[in-house]
Amino acid sequence: MKKHFVKTSNYKRFAAAVMATEARGASEAGWVLVTGLPGTGKTKTLKAWAADVGAIYLRAKTEWTVNYFYEEVAAALGLDTGGRARARCGRLEGMLAREQIPIVIDEVEHAFHNKSAVLEALRDLTDVTETLAILAGMEDKRNNVRNAIAKQMQFGHRVFQHCEFRPASSEDTRQLCSELAEVTIADDLATAIHQQSGGVVRLILNAISTAERTARRNSQPSIALADLSGAPLCIDWQARRPAAGGR
Repeated sequence: MKKHFVKTSNYKRFAAAVMATEARGASEAGWVLVTGLPGTGKTKTLKAWAADVGAIYLRAKTEWTVNYFYEEVAAALGLDTGGRARARCGRLEGMLAREQIPIVIDEVEHAFHNKSAVLEALRDLTDVTETLAILAGMEDKRNNVRNAIAKQMQFGHRVFQHCEFRPASSEDTRQLCSELAEVTIADDLATAIHQQSGGVVRLILNAISTAERTARRNSQPSIALADLSGAPLCIDWQARRPAAGGR
């Protein structure tokens, strides 16, 4: 499978949300909130975008303290992580304000402990520097990041755009097959992959890999649904059966 980031419909909507936030009127409302179910490609999208624009990418941790957070931001910026907290914070603010480097915090649901002290620190940084921040988290039965942000007015008022990542559409699935597969995947096989995966990107990628292996084993430059002989494309390990329409 090709090592390539595919700009699906989720990426395009995310990029539009970022663009709208960059053109905002109120400087303090510089946060983009990204939510979605697991498997919709949030992390891969954020890492690719951060690499493209030179943003800081951090994964929130349950053990984060404000000082730990500042140290990770400083390290990502290549700044000295030592010294007193006030001096370290001053270095961070100076560079962020000067360079306007966006901050991405993934799995932000892990940053609500200790009265959301880390998010308060982030709010201070972005208010002072007018830097763009991307906060991404899961929305499932255990987590509802959107509600958690909205309940705390000082955070909710910083969010300018909300982008919900959705399961891959049939067009997204065809695009992933076209751009990533090292063999040609026929339209009927791409349709089956979409149906069996339920739009979960991880399952789509696994299905593409399965199709590639079968094509290579048979020395075929292309592969269609009939070539798989009814073999499952996407395995739901929790149920130990082929995935049928997602998780």
